[in-house]
Amino acid sequence: MNRLKIILSLVLISGLLLAGCSAGTGQSPSPGKQAPDFQLPDLEGQPVSLSSFRGQPVLLNFWASWCGPCRYEMPFLQEIHEEWTGKSPSVVILAVNIGESPSEVNEFMNSYNLSFPVLLDTEGNVARMYNVRGIPTTFLIDIDGTIQGIKVGAFSNKTEIEKNLSKIIP
Repeated sequence: MNRLKIILSLVLISGLLLAGCSAGTGQSPSPGKQAPDFQLPDLEGQPVSLSSFRGQPVLLNFWASWCGPCRYEMPFLQEIHEEWTGKSPSVVILAVNIGESPSEVNEFMNSYNLSFPVLLDTEGNVARMYNVRGIPTTFLIDIDGTIQGIKVGAFSNKTEIEKNLSKIIP
């Protein structure tokens, strides 16, 4: 079983890397550009679109449970979620899981006591749309839907996340 997860992980990583190297549309998301809208199911199977959060700053994080750096930063994202959600200014955290089943993601979220919203990109289509080449990758999106920053790799602590949030908080 462990060997199968490793092989599947390598296939997913190579697919993301190859997608990142392809010619694509030339419209790779970058700071100053509009964040591409998408719709993905949440853990309950309900569709959620990025555009439904227009007017709120969004921290859009791409991750997977098998990714060590992703697991490392999850407690910091949870702290931000608890401290910044529903307050003024409120920040929306959208964690997009790449390639895993709802049951795997639910088990991970429960084992880490995480409660922020998770969307399921089981086919990796949104990750390709955002040209995600490695995980974790985080996009900081302002209230107008414009990307103001991109962080490839894990945040080292909560303070680093808060410094980055200053790019999107009005």
